[in-house]
Amino acid sequence: MQTQCHLSVLIHEQAKKYGSRPALTFRNFGSLQWKMVSWDQFSMRVKQVSNALLNLVLKPQDRIAVFSQNCIQYLYTDFGAYGVRVISIPFYATSSEQQIQYMVQDGGVKVIFVGEQEQYDKAHRIFALCPTLERIVVFDQSVRISTHDPNALYFSDFIKLGEKLPRQPEVEKLWSEASMDDICNILYTSGTTGDSKGVMLSYKQYDAALRSNAKCVPVTDKDRIIDFLPFTHIFERGWAYLGLSVGAQLIINTYPKEIQQSMRQTHPTSMSAVPRFWEKVYIAVKKKIEESNPVERKLFHYALSVGRKHNIEYLSRGRRPPLTLRMEYAAVNKSVLSLVRKQLGLEHPNIFPTAGATVSPEVEEFIHSIGIFMIVGYGLTESLATVSCDRKGEPYTIGSVGRPLDGIEIKIGENNEILLKGPTITKGYFHREELNTKVFDPDGFFHTGDAGYLRDGELYLEERIKDLFKTSNGKYIAPQSLEAKLLVDKYIDQIAVIADKRKFVSALIVPEFRELEEYAHDNGIPFETREDLCANEKINNLIRERIETLQQQLASYEQIKRFTLIAHHFSMENGELTNTLKLKRNVINKNFKDVIDKMYEE
Repeated sequence: MQTQCHLSVLIHEQAKKYGSRPALTFRNFGSLQWKMVSWDQFSMRVKQVSNALLNLVLKPQDRIAVFSQNCIQYLYTDFGAYGVRVISIPFYATSSEQQIQYMVQDGGVKVIFVGEQEQYDKAHRIFALCPTLERIVVFDQSVRISTHDPNALYFSDFIKLGEKLPRQPEVEKLWSEASMDDICNILYTSGTTGDSKGVMLSYKQYDAALRSNAKCVPVTDKDRIIDFLPFTHIFERGWAYLGLSVGAQLIINTYPKEIQQSMRQTHPTSMSAVPRFWEKVYIAVKKKIEESNPVERKLFHYALSVGRKHNIEYLSRGRRPPLTLRMEYAAVNKSVLSLVRKQLGLEHPNIFPTAGATVSPEVEEFIHSIGIFMIVGYGLTESLATVSCDRKGEPYTIGSVGRPLDGIEIKIGENNEILLKGPTITKGYFHREELNTKVFDPDGFFHTGDAGYLRDGELYLEERIKDLFKTSNGKYIAPQSLEAKLLVDKYIDQIAVIADKRKFVSALIVPEFRELEEYAHDNGIPFETREDLCANEKINNLIRERIETLQQQLASYEQIKRFTLIAHHFSMENGELTNTLKLKRNVINKNFKDVIDKMYEE
C-alpha cells in the first residue's frame, strides 16, 4: 500500500513501516560488489544530510545542485534537501561546463554535489565564475580534489557535519512547516531547439503524480526496481519516487553501459526505459535466433506466435484467452519464452514503463509477445512525467500511449497540439515570466508542442509540431516516426532524417559497426577504416535493400530516396545530441551541410 505524505518525511515514514528490510541495492563507484541499505539506514543517512545542510547555512528554498550519475549518495542528498525545504536541481552527468555554469547562475545554486572526477573538474573550473556558489561536495572518494580548492570536501566529510544529528530539532520543525506549495525541484530541459529552461516542480505536483500513478501502475513493496535512466530525467525520478512510496526496493545502476550485466546480477522485476533500450533487445534476440539451427528457429517463431496471440490478440483487448490457448502459452512460456527473459535477467517480470520517444509498434508487439509487459506512456518534464499510459489488466492498443491519468485534462488544440491541465502540470519556468505567459492559454491549458489525437479514450502521438518537416513539394514528414521505424534494423545505430524544405526525404545513417564489420568479413569485403566501410558500394546496397524493406508500407513521398553512411556517431561533444540523446537537428544540419547538399545534387 502506498504511503501518502510530504516528500520531506517519506523515507522516515517508510522506515517506521519497513525497518530493517532492504530499501536500496547499490555498488560504490568503481566497485563490482553489490551492497544493500535498509530503510532504517536510509532514513538515518537522510537525516544526517538534512543536519549537514543546516550546518552549511542553507535556508528554506535555497538551491543545491546534484551533478552526478546515479548513485546512493544522490538519493541521500535529494531527500536530505527536501527535509529542510531546500530545492534540489539535478544536472545530467554528461553536461558541459557551459551548461552547468548557465544552470548554476540561472538557478542561484549555493552548493553543488558532484559524482566522479570529470564532474568535479568541471565544477571546480566554473566555481569562480558563479558568485552564488559556496561549496563543492564530492561523492566519489577516489576523486583528486585540487590542492588549491578550499571550497571542496568529500561527501564522507560533509556527512560528519550532521553525523550526530546536531540540528535535528530544527530539522523536525522544518518538517512541520513543509508546504505542498514549496518548489521541490527545478529541472532544466535538454534544449533541443534553444536555451535550457528551468521547469519548476512543486511538492503538490509530486503528491498528485504519485497518487494518480499508484492507481494505474501496479508496483508494490514486492518489486525490485532497477534505476537505469538518470535520476536527472523526470521519467526515472518520478518512477523511482513511486517505487519508494510503495516500499519497493531500488537497485541503483550507476553506469548505463553496464545495465545488461546489472540486470543479470540483480534480477529486477521492473524498470523504466526509453524505446532505444528495447530496440536493442529486439535486435539482439532476432540476431541470436537467426544464428540458431532451423529446428530452434522454428520453435522460437512458433512460441512467439503463441505469445502474440495470447498477450496481444486476447489480453491487450481485455479478452480472456480460451483454455487451449492458455495451455499452449503456458507450455511455450516455460520451455522457450522464459529462457529469453532469463538471458535479460528478468525471471520474474512485472511491469516496464517506456516513454521518451516514439515506440516502434514492431518492437512493442515483440516485447509483449515474449511475456514482458511494456507500459507505453507519454509525458514531459512540465507534467511531472506521466500524462497517459497503458494499464495492466485493461485493454490497450499497440501504437497508442495509453489512457490519461486521473486528474489530467487533455484538449486537442490548433495543429492537433496536445494541451494539458491538471494538478501535475508545472506552474511555469524559473525566472521566465514572459515565456510563462505564452505557454499557458487563457483557460490555463499548457501548450506541449506535441501533436496528437484521442480515440476511444486512448492518446496517440503524431510528432512534435516544431519537428514536422515540410518538403518543397508541400508534403509533411514526421521524422521521429520514420527514424523509429528504421532503428529496428540491426545494421542501423543512429539515423537523422532530412526533408525540411527539400525535394525528397534523405537520411544520415550511422551504422552499427560491429554488425557491419562482421558482415564485411563474412562476405569478403575489404576495408581498413570505418570510412572505407561507409564508402563501399556493396555495403551501401545492403543498407539500401534493408531500408526499402522497412519502408514498404510508407507513402512514396515519406520514403527515404537517398542516404549517406556516416563513419562517426552523432555526439553530445559535437552538440548534435542533447543530454537525453535526442537529435539537435539544427546542429546536425549545420555540421553535415556539405554532405546533405550533395545528396540533393542532380
